[in-house]
Amino acid sequence: MNSERSVAILIADDHPIVRRGLCSVILENPAFQIIAAESDGLKAWENIRALQPRVAIVDFAMPTLNGLEVARRVQEHRLPVAMVMLTMHKEEDLFNHALDAGVLGYVVKDNAVDELLHCIRAAAAGQHYISPVISHFFIRRHQNSQALVRQEPGLDRLTPTERRILLLIAESRTSKEIAEIMGISSRTVDNHRFRISEKLGLRGTHSLLKFAFDHRSQLL
Repeated sequence: MNSERSVAILIADDHPIVRRGLCSVILENPAFQIIAAESDGLKAWENIRALQPRVAIVDFAMPTLNGLEVARRVQEHRLPVAMVMLTMHKEEDLFNHALDAGVLGYVVKDNAVDELLHCIRAAAAGQHYISPVISHFFIRRHQNSQALVRQEPGLDRLTPTERRILLLIAESRTSKEIAEIMGISSRTVDNHRFRISEKLGLRGTHSLLKFAFDHRSQLL
């Protein structure tokens, strides 16, 4: 292991040839260090939690846990790991689910060799990188978010904590679950839910949940 390598990376893909190829591409850059290479999602998650690499690159389609499930666990545990998703899929719904789960990099496998190093650099710096072939998904997501703010100006009045709670509500999290994720009390979460509903002009027991779920991919 080269001590001069500064960016610790975990990679997970269930195809050995693909995994070795990606590792070879990554190691072309002396600033990158691969600390683990896994073949299934559960092992990837266990090592992400234990080793906390700066960047974790996970294939979407893996045994035991898929890449999206791994990303959601990283998000739930608030680990300081930049997630990059590799996939053959070009569906907009999957793309939105990945970004909802906190994924910073989204690379289509067709272009992985050319794009991966750029993606790692961006993700390690806390920035998004999206394969250009699907960049219109990102643009549309941003446009939809802006349209929602114009439609619901109360969103601009939400604090960062309230926005975070709104996103967790969109995942159908209970107040208890949100409290555990955020390290606050359930009563505090309930108070935040009340204030969010007030700012958005929502009335009724399930109106906040419905709003969050309906607009999940617009809540940036």
